[in-house]
Order: sequence, then C-alpha cells, then structure tokens
Amino acid sequence: MNQLELIDRAKKVLPEGGFGNFDPNIFIREGKGSHIWDEDGNKYIDYLIGSGPLILGHGNPEVIEVVQEQLGKGMTFFANNEHGVELAEEICRAFPCAERVRYVTSGSEADMYAMRLARAFTGRDKIVKFEGGYHGMSAEAQMSLAPEKLMNLPVAVPDSAGIPDTVRDQVLIAPFNDIDFVRSLISEYSGEISGIIVEPLQRIITPSPGFLEALREECTKNNIVLIFDEIVTGFRIAYGGAQELYGVTPDICTLGKVIGGGFPLAVIAGQADIMAHFDKNQVGQDRFLMQNGTLSGNPVAAVAGLKTLEILRRPGSYKRLRTSGQKLMKAMTMQLNKSGQAHQIVGEPELFDVLFTEASVNNYRDSVACDNDKKNAFNCSLKLHGILKSPNKLYVSLALSDDDIEMTIDAISHSAISILNG
Repeated sequence: MNQLELIDRAKKVLPEGGFGNFDPNIFIREGKGSHIWDEDGNKYIDYLIGSGPLILGHGNPEVIEVVQEQLGKGMTFFANNEHGVELAEEICRAFPCAERVRYVTSGSEADMYAMRLARAFTGRDKIVKFEGGYHGMSAEAQMSLAPEKLMNLPVAVPDSAGIPDTVRDQVLIAPFNDIDFVRSLISEYSGEISGIIVEPLQRIITPSPGFLEALREECTKNNIVLIFDEIVTGFRIAYGGAQELYGVTPDICTLGKVIGGGFPLAVIAGQADIMAHFDKNQVGQDRFLMQNGTLSGNPVAAVAGLKTLEILRRPGSYKRLRTSGQKLMKAMTMQLNKSGQAHQIVGEPELFDVLFTEASVNNYRDSVACDNDKKNAFNCSLKLHGILKSPNKLYVSLALSDDDIEMTIDAISHSAISILNG
C-alpha cells in the first residue's frame, strides 16, 4: 500500500493522522543500518534514528541476537530480573550521580518522577526550568516548552490545554545560560524551590562556560536538588553523558533513549539519600514516593540496552561518532559560507543542527529569532536529496559509513544552493 493510501486511512482513526511524533505524511516501512525506506520505496540516510535511541543504527545484529534469545525466555514479568540489575549496575558505574536507579518506561515518566523526588526530598513545591527546555509530557514539563507568546520571565506559559493554573504557579521559568537570573530567582523565592531541572545541552544549545558549574554551586549552597535531564545526552555525547563531557555532577539525572537499545526504557538515577524516597521502609509513609509500571525494567529492553552499551564501550566508538559529526558540521559551514548564508552550527558533533542567523544562540529566544523559513527549506531540500532528519536536530549514529557521509555532504551542498536560489 502506498503512502497516500495510508495517510487517508490514518486520518480516519488518528488525530492529525499520526502518532503525535514525526511528520505524519511519511510512513517508514523498514530500517537497516544507517538507512530507512518509506512505504513508497524511497531510501534515506537516517539522521532521525527513532529520535535518538538507535545510536548503533537499525537492526544491529548483535542486539537482535540477544533480544531473540530473551524473547524465548520471556517478554515481561512485572518482577525483578537479572538483566535489569546488571543494566542498573552499569549505569551506576558510568554516571557520577548514580548511586541508585529506578526504572520507568519513558523519558516523560522519568522527568516527572525526578521533579516529584526533588519535592519529596526537600519538602518544597517550586521547580525551576529553562525556557525551551524539553522534559516530556507532564504538566510541569509542558510549561514554556515552546511558547509562542514570550512572557516576562519567570512567568510560565502552558504549552498544552488541560493544565491547571495551580501547576503553572509552581513552575518558575529562567533563560538558559543566564546564571544571574537563576540567582535572582533563588533569592526571591528563598526556601521555596525544590529543584532545578535542566538539559545540560538544551535541545542543541551548548552551555556557556561556567554555567553548569554555577548551577551546581547555587543548588548546593541553597539545598536545591539539581536535576540533569540526560534522556538525549546520556551515553550519546560521552559514555557518562553530559556529566562526563562537561565535568559537572547533578544530584539526579534521567536517562532514556540509548539505554533501551531501541525498546521502551528510561531511568531516574541519583544519590542514595534522595532515591530512598522510593523505599517506604527507609523514609516512612509520609515521605514515600509511590512508583510502579507494568513494563518497568523490561528484560527485553534491558538486554538490548546492555548489548548497546557494550558496543559503545569498545575502543574507538565515541571517536568515530564525534569524527562523523565533525565532518558534517564542517561541511555545513563550508557550503553555507559559499552560498553566503548567515548561519550558526549549534550543538555537539554527536547531536547538532544549523540555525540561520548572524547572532550567537545562547537560549530559546535566540533560537526562535532565527530564520525558520530558511531552516524549513533547507530540511526539505535535504529530504529530496535522500536525507531524513528531525526538524530541529541531527543525530549521528555508528552505522554511518564513509559513503553515507559523502552522500550527506553532497546533499548539504545542493541544499545550500537551493535556499540561496529560493
């Protein structure tokens, strides 16, 4: 069945004709290595990779082997299993903040529980998040994620209907990379802030030198829980995530995507005294944070994650990821300079994109001031030349070959020319 027929069918049973994720007008039939094919047989080099989980590419044979072995032993148990324990041990070895781990199924859940943990631990209610930061689908996370109306900060703007005003009143919004603003919030709301949640690499915007260090210092000084949302960055920009790359340790981090090897899995990982709130015997009924989930710690996801991490630990894996990304970043810069396009390449080599602006990009408001029409035209041209990517980021995978990189660079060259010619 072709894509037009599938689009028509989807519109009859799905809101907007889609799953609420990627472009509902593309139906992916299969993926193999660095490539995907849509239902019309069009082939693309895949820089979407399931929005990040498939850091090894599609259908890695070693991952498939361990998954098939586990499928024969059981798909889910709603009980402890050895593979989940082993994966938790590896996460604790890899991440400086991780003394204990709690499994959930999605990054949204992990971030929701992380914020709830901060409240349980401190006995305070308010959460600080950064404008434009993405932390899933909870009511708190949907505050000022992508506000069309730019309010005076720290006023939060709900990005979704159905969120009570009482939730909005407990979330304070700050601009990313502005430590002075954060300090002013801490001073104004002294003793009310439970936690600060931040993507250490916000979407693709890198932290300014000293920003994360200053956040750590302020949280320590004021007994505020520092939460790193590493759903995207964990095991991607370094084996130990942003904590390793930037050298700053939070109190709690959340992980997802890569750790499930393409299957639904996420965790909250943190200091033992904070994570103790998941244990009624340690903290008592009044301070106990209830959490369970039907598929939490699923053994199929756990074995896929363990094999993925084993492959990532092999010599040269991260050097290869970074080198591939650096080649693509360099090509974008060169080709867009040739065509006279004002632009910034923003992010880390393993996760980045181009923004069309002359100004530096340090926060959400800088990013929305960029030329979005050029961005859309550039992305559309890349797709026409066989490159599939997210509208706002490009994920590098270990499956990319030298030929894939060269073909991508060629597509970048054509796309730079196409936006110049309108």
